[in-house]
Amino acid sequence: MYLSELRLWNFRKFGGDNNIDLARPHLIVPFKNKLNILVGENDSGKTAIIDAIKLVIKTHAIEWIKLEDSDFHNTTDNLRIELRFDGFKDVEASWFTEWLSWDNTTQRPFLRVIYKARKINDRIIQGDVTAGATDDGRQMSSIARDYLKCTYLKALRDADSELSAHKNSRVSQILQGHNLFAKTPGQDHALETFVQVANQNIDSWFNDSTREVDENGTPIEGTSHKEQLKDKIDTYLKDFIDSNLESELKISDPKVKTILDAISVRVKQNSNLGLGTMNRLYMATELLHLNNGKPGLHLGLIEELEAHLHPQAQMKVMSSLQSRDVQFIMSTHSPNLTSKVRLADKDSVNFIMCHGTDVYPLNPDTTRLKEPDFSFLDTFLDATKSNLFYAKGVILVEGWAEELLIPTLANKFGMDLTTNEVSIVNVGSTAYLRYANIFVRTDGKTLDIPVSVVTDLDVAPQLLSNDEQDEEEDEETIEYAEISSEVENEKKSKIISGADFPADQKVNMYIAPHWTLEWSLYLSTALKTLFMESVSKVHSKTAAFKRNEDQSWDEDSFKNKLIEKLKYRTLDKVAIAQTLVAKINKTDQITIEDDDSAYYLVAAIKHACRR
Repeated sequence: MYLSELRLWNFRKFGGDNNIDLARPHLIVPFKNKLNILVGENDSGKTAIIDAIKLVIKTHAIEWIKLEDSDFHNTTDNLRIELRFDGFKDVEASWFTEWLSWDNTTQRPFLRVIYKARKINDRIIQGDVTAGATDDGRQMSSIARDYLKCTYLKALRDADSELSAHKNSRVSQILQGHNLFAKTPGQDHALETFVQVANQNIDSWFNDSTREVDENGTPIEGTSHKEQLKDKIDTYLKDFIDSNLESELKISDPKVKTILDAISVRVKQNSNLGLGTMNRLYMATELLHLNNGKPGLHLGLIEELEAHLHPQAQMKVMSSLQSRDVQFIMSTHSPNLTSKVRLADKDSVNFIMCHGTDVYPLNPDTTRLKEPDFSFLDTFLDATKSNLFYAKGVILVEGWAEELLIPTLANKFGMDLTTNEVSIVNVGSTAYLRYANIFVRTDGKTLDIPVSVVTDLDVAPQLLSNDEQDEEEDEETIEYAEISSEVENEKKSKIISGADFPADQKVNMYIAPHWTLEWSLYLSTALKTLFMESVSKVHSKTAAFKRNEDQSWDEDSFKNKLIEKLKYRTLDKVAIAQTLVAKINKTDQITIEDDDSAYYLVAAIKHACRR
């Protein structure tokens, strides 16, 4: 069995008015039976989802999970949480016979668990956990609820303390829950027998009356173990309490719990462990609950798996968890982890973006991503690109030049991308649709993350025929025809039509009005001079890019050579962009009007920054 769905009403940020409409939950979160990843910016609701699950079914740890006033949405005074469990084996279904419901679609039983609470005069009244087909359900027995406990790894883990030996230690709690420590009536556990023998040996050592002898072989009074230690303790004990009392020294009471309280966990090969290794050891120990041989739900809740782990360690742990045949629900802020998730494995991996007051699962049924897209993203969605899952806005660009230039322009116009929590993602090609479609929903929702797709027009000037060339020009001079606006508009329409981003979504196209970024910069009123200066500096040995004695350029020669280098991909775009960025930063004021050929970059920035 596994947790298949969570529904919330008026729990923390997910809520509405005080009237709970059972037909309209404030949040529905679907889960798959293996790996579920919750991603999103801070305060997007990831922790609330995990806490809601814990609140209903509790954890294997000895911890107090209590409903707080802050768990109620705004000023509401009632809340409701529902969990649905599916995938029951026959023996698992038998544990919940009186609470099961029947799904006519799947022809399989499912379990709906209900938790309700309300406030009366600021006093929180926590309801019982119920289950069943009716809206109120029937109260669940403690035995049935025990089958539904989960394992929880919190975000701020004190691994050293958790793995140390002390009364009711976390290690002791984990081990006590394993079948190996189940008691057989009338029999001592093997560990109890070991400790009894050890206690006897220790007792014998402390009660040893054998004295040391002098050179003549005469025993020396007061030199035996018993005389040096135990007798002295007993003297005080008899004086302090009762003359009939006697001390006993042993390593532990021969009871399983007491023995387990005295056990710590360390790595055998290393006694001086760092924080990262200790955390991985703690996770390995805690997750023992999921394969402890005991019947019940095998669900692991993990918050911020990346805590105290370097990127390679994060990915190693993630790879291991994906290979386990148990259910995990985890939250993360780590692009390294999200880049490691196998999106193409859609049957067992559930990638959920949390944003605003809703969740957005990433699958073919809810997005415009198709089957090949997931394989593509598995290959190319690296840690750098994965930061788009945590942004308030996204700008997708095709190359390094745009990635360098756009943040500079954004700063110049008072729209710093970092301040606005906007990620600029270099897709490195024209495969922007595969990334953009992550944000295009087909499930009736709109993901409120503005996405700007910046792309080239890719309509190049054509070489003039020989009879069209200026006869007075040098024979080596190559001339190109101007591109008609009709041709440009036609190509732009084709690009927009090919992308076909729905109007109700937040994904917009921003297409270079002329050919490429560089060509549009050359034709820009605001940036032309700075661009030409940058080209001239980077390609200083190219005659056509050199200034005349009066510091002017031969416009025709410059233009034609620029076209030639763009066509044959010999223009150093990155170096030019770097030089242009430096020049823009040194310029006091730049104004780019909306009819300027470079304005599409500004428009893309404004959209992503919600301006």
